[in-house]
Amino acid sequence: RGYLYAGLEFGAECYCGHKIQALNVSESECNMECKGEKSNFCGGVNRLSIYRLELAQESTRRYGSAIFRGCFHRPDNVSLALPVTGVMLNMSVDKCVDFCTEKGTPAERLCPLLPPRNTRWQPWGGPPGTAAFPPHISAREDEQLCAQKCGGEEFESCGTAEYFIMYQTQVQDNRCMDRRFLPARSKQLIALASFPGAGNTWARHLIELATGFYTGSYYFDGSLYNKGFKGERDHWRSGRTICIKTHESGQKEIEAFDSAILLIRNPYKALMAEFNRKYGGHIGFASHAHWKGKEWPEFVKNYAPWWATHTLDWLKYGKNVLVVHFEDLKRDLFVQLKRMVSLLGTRVFEDRLLCVEGQKDGNFKRSGLRKLEYDPYTPEMRKTISTYIKTVDMALKLRNLTGVPDDYSPR
Repeated sequence: RGYLYAGLEFGAECYCGHKIQALNVSESECNMECKGEKSNFCGGVNRLSIYRLELAQESTRRYGSAIFRGCFHRPDNVSLALPVTGVMLNMSVDKCVDFCTEKGTPAERLCPLLPPRNTRWQPWGGPPGTAAFPPHISAREDEQLCAQKCGGEEFESCGTAEYFIMYQTQVQDNRCMDRRFLPARSKQLIALASFPGAGNTWARHLIELATGFYTGSYYFDGSLYNKGFKGERDHWRSGRTICIKTHESGQKEIEAFDSAILLIRNPYKALMAEFNRKYGGHIGFASHAHWKGKEWPEFVKNYAPWWATHTLDWLKYGKNVLVVHFEDLKRDLFVQLKRMVSLLGTRVFEDRLLCVEGQKDGNFKRSGLRKLEYDPYTPEMRKTISTYIKTVDMALKLRNLTGVPDDYSPR
């Protein structure tokens, strides 16, 4: 749950927190065996066996509303990296987070704790971004290098003279939220092509944040327009949008575009996503009756071959096609997004890319709370889909492109 400490008491009770407000006692007083593991001790009567979290995924480790980002070396030019400062004699994580949140602007969302050499503690407000810090902020270091007690909280770490602890506050970053139509009509029609369910709407959201320009569509979807995709209402040949969403796969439709970003996703995931959209809407879910009824087998029968022919047709008929794997976009957002924006022929602004990270999910991410508790694919379905995966993989490699990710084929 993101807490720093875990405490076990009375053999069967678990407590979580960021602070320890008690004294150390002899380990012999924690003498009750754990109910679930007899070889270990889980505290005692009014006694806690306490564990401190040392390694954790950044995304799961929080301090209130702030997200823990790690330990970093003090930059050479501190005032450039972290322009806002405030001195506090009794520093704590709470005080630093509150200070940075209060002072927060879009350029001040990181809250490092760093004691200057006169030992008075101070928070710094610095530039945002977790996957791509600006050059003046170094890579993450071993957390133990920051293990010096805070002036106001002895059980919290507040960094040293050379290393600081970094937290990201929840100040809203709006630098990438402004969007508009192209100032001059484009003579190039660029497709954002994908099989349905492959993340086209998400990719449009990322492109609009990164470039500041609306994306268009080969279709018209009122729900997308109402959610802010204002290019949805334009005719796809208007030239006012930076790229055009399309699921088409016919030769005539493909050759109408001058270049294309081809988004490919694991067919098992794409088919399920499109089935959910078809029967539950953009962020809804198909009902249990749909999955168990005749709709799902019929859907797989018709759509699975299309997953393969869609990619094959764009590779065959498309001009200047950039292949982007959905899985790579999720795993390495900045690198893949820069590739996409580069094809679109517009400049990549670093501050917009950094802002994208905090807004990346958008309004069309399914919650995942209703994931199926069983595998909807029969062995026969998997055998068929596996053949399509091999066909697409071969087609990509024949064009000296990266084949499909390994996780397309279940182990």
